[in-house]
Amino acid sequence: MVRKHFGTDGIRGQANKAITPELAMKVAQATGVLFQRGDHRHRAVIGKDTRLSGYMIEYAMVAGFSSVGVDTLLLGPMPTPAVAMLTHSMRADVGVMISASHNAYEDNGVKLFGPDGYKLSDEVEARIEAMLEADLAMKLSKPADLGRAMRVEGDRARYVEFAKRTLSRSVSLEGLRIVIDCANGAAYKVAPEALWELGAEVVRIGVEPDGFNINREVGSTAPAALIAKVRETRADIGIALDGDGDRLLVVDETGRAVDGDQLIAVIADSWRREGRLARPGVVATVMSNLGLERYLEGVGLTLARTAVGDRYVLEHMRAHSYNVGGEQSGHIILSDFSTTGDGLVTALQVLAVVKESGRPASEVCRRFEPLPQILRSVRTGGGDPLDDPKVARAIELARGKLAGSGRLVIRASGTEPVIRVMAEGEEREAIERIVEEICDALARSARAA
Repeated sequence: MVRKHFGTDGIRGQANKAITPELAMKVAQATGVLFQRGDHRHRAVIGKDTRLSGYMIEYAMVAGFSSVGVDTLLLGPMPTPAVAMLTHSMRADVGVMISASHNAYEDNGVKLFGPDGYKLSDEVEARIEAMLEADLAMKLSKPADLGRAMRVEGDRARYVEFAKRTLSRSVSLEGLRIVIDCANGAAYKVAPEALWELGAEVVRIGVEPDGFNINREVGSTAPAALIAKVRETRADIGIALDGDGDRLLVVDETGRAVDGDQLIAVIADSWRREGRLARPGVVATVMSNLGLERYLEGVGLTLARTAVGDRYVLEHMRAHSYNVGGEQSGHIILSDFSTTGDGLVTALQVLAVVKESGRPASEVCRRFEPLPQILRSVRTGGGDPLDDPKVARAIELARGKLAGSGRLVIRASGTEPVIRVMAEGEEREAIERIVEEICDALARSARAA
């Protein structure tokens, strides 16, 4: 069936327009009905980031779950990976994260987790989609069986302790000055606490959420503030999380940004040397730089590529027994610890390597020279420009020019009406021309539609 609500990472859209209280309540009802298995008292765990609209959606989902007899445990602002962990740890039947990740405050969304802490499969999401269009009146609970809602105490401490225990007890971050940028988002309390408890000198930014400033000029998608603070305080390293804390960006002591590909290389090589890799390789998407692939080959590791989206990375990891995978964006999954991307846990792994090496982050975190890579987005109108013969011809010509020396990836976004064009190769000017030609063809097709 056509997916009306679910995209590549749950449901996302403008709050009170695409994401309404009515939709949130229906999602909770459908999910609550679907995950009622057995005679026990069913429960849902709900976390959120710091957007103003989180209150509206949270209460609507509480109403939905309660109406079908599911109790709700409210975590308040917590990172997405914490919600996933606590869903499993607290033996909940379903987990909910209310967030639009790195988007501005006007947007919001819903991510769903099963009792095992993993995001739902396409098949399960399709079943929920179908139930959203159905009449659930017959599924509503009797008055005596309605669900209860309660705020959870101690959840923040549980997650902080979990994150710290992903490191050996002998690891201390004492002597490191770390700038942590929490994007005014879900990790604004837990991330600085974990770093401080591990002994670091912590400089905090992006830790004053007001409902409107999440991801605004802070966080992993806006690193200028982090770069400036690292230089100002002469920090050893900077860490920027996104709004829901499931991905990160690192800045070295010189103020240079380090993307997810480099971080995957750091962790993969460290785990290889320690014998911790489940398989001699890692998983990444088609967007990861060819330089990463070549680096891994040089240390005896392979790179398996998937479609864009952390869920596809994780599916491949689970199917083929990898324990390290991720995206260039900094959404990295370490399945020994987490069922989804975890920016804080990933940061701790990188920080441990920096501390152990005794070398600057600029040396530790720069494992390869990335090939020139150009990414452009073209907004589409009606129809599918990729079906246009002229667009197909432009793509075919581009592939011919890159044969043997680079890569070309064309894909439709799963969260907005755009086509993304990515090309990489040895010569930047040639890559720029190739991307420009394809984007021009796509734009002409969109205007003609």
